[in-house]
Formats: sequence, structure tokens, C-alpha cells
Amino acid sequence: MKLYLKIWRQEDRTSYGKLADYTLDNVSEHMSFLEMLDMLNEALVEKGERVVEFDHDCREGICGQCGVMINGRAHGPLSNTTTCQLHMRSFKDGDTIYIEPFRATAFPIIRDLKIDRTSFDRIIAAGGFISASTGQAPEANSIPINHETAEAAFDSAACIGCGACVATCKNSSAALFTSAKVAHLALLPQGKEEARTRVKSMMNQMDSEGFGHCTNTEACEVECPQEISVLNIARMNYEYNKSRILEK
Repeated sequence: MKLYLKIWRQEDRTSYGKLADYTLDNVSEHMSFLEMLDMLNEALVEKGERVVEFDHDCREGICGQCGVMINGRAHGPLSNTTTCQLHMRSFKDGDTIYIEPFRATAFPIIRDLKIDRTSFDRIIAAGGFISASTGQAPEANSIPINHETAEAAFDSAACIGCGACVATCKNSSAALFTSAKVAHLALLPQGKEEARTRVKSMMNQMDSEGFGHCTNTEACEVECPQEISVLNIARMNYEYNKSRILEK
């Protein structure tokens, strides 16, 4: 099929960017979205032009590195799907596709479709860990935790940090990401010891990075590839309020 692409091109974070027009012929419906971009870049190389830069790694929907706005929607037209797992059969011959980077103050553009998501790393570094002696893993059945709690913690830990929640939020809030990292440790006995300091440190870091506040539109859950629940945000707020009460 033939596609008309309008892709954001920007030299670096201090430069002005703009949408550039490209046309691709013979795009297979079996291609992934990133393979389609590879096809475009091969054509640009043959013309001696600079390729379109974009983030990717595993291309299996696991790592969270990929992520662009496709026709104004994070990761494209399918729900709960990463950009790398989106296939061209979701489009039709003659379509015009707008491709832009995730936009947020805390996600500065590096070049073209590549963004800097190290703000997420700093949030995790602020408290998304437990201080425990390393060594042999304990027998699973000896850990005092029931199945339902373990499953809830695992569901929260499934967040891959792609940033779609931030990109789709009208406030560019990182509440869903941060709450998922807070909740999965708050639910487990290993995370109880540092629960009070963890939630305050991570939420303070989130604010200092320039993310907006959550206003409960729940758009983040709709676009999340891992279907992380907004109930995590409620738990994060509960943990935060509890820590403030206990310190008095």
C-alpha cells in the first residue's frame, strides 16, 4: 500500500522542529510500524539524506523504549499496544499518518522522535528499591503473602516505563508510572520497612522533574500497553497521606 507520512524532524532540543512530508510505496500490511520506519530510513540513506531517529530496542513490547504519537494518539490506534507491536494492517492504502514524539516538559526531545526519559530513572532512583541483603532467594512458600496480594503487586510491577501515560495526559502527569513503582513495593512485606520514606521521596522527585498533577481523567490507563490500573494512584496517595500522619 501507499502511505503519506508527516514526521516531526528536529535537530536537537534547542532547535525548532517541523513536520516533514514523505511518501512510501509498497508498504506491506505485515510490517510492524517500526519496520515501516526502517523502510523509510533505507530510502533516505540511498538518497544521502539524514535518517529519522526513533527509540527502540527489543521490538517485542517488553522494554518500553519505543513510543511515538501516531495521528495524535500515544502508540497509535490500538489500545494496550506498544508502537513496536503495532502493524501496518491497522492502516489502509492512501492513509496520511502523522508521527510525532511524546511531548512533555520532563521528556525533552533529543532528535526527531527520540526523547529523554531519564526523569523516570531519577524517580526510581529516589526510592523505587528495597535495602536488603543479597544472597540466595528464599523459598517462595515461606514468604508470608497471599496469592491475591502477590498478583496485585505483579500487576503493578508490569509497568515498562514507556511514557505513554505522560504523553496522553493533558497535564503530562507521571502519576500512573510513579504509583505503579510505589504500589508494587508497598504491597510486599520486603517493601514495608522503607514505605514511608519511599513514597515521599518518589513523589517529591516526580514533582521536581516538572511533571504535571493528576486530575483523574484516567486517559493514562486507556493508553497504557500493560493496562496498569489507576487504582495504583489511589494507593500511592493513601501511602503518602499515611506517611505524613505517622511522622506527626
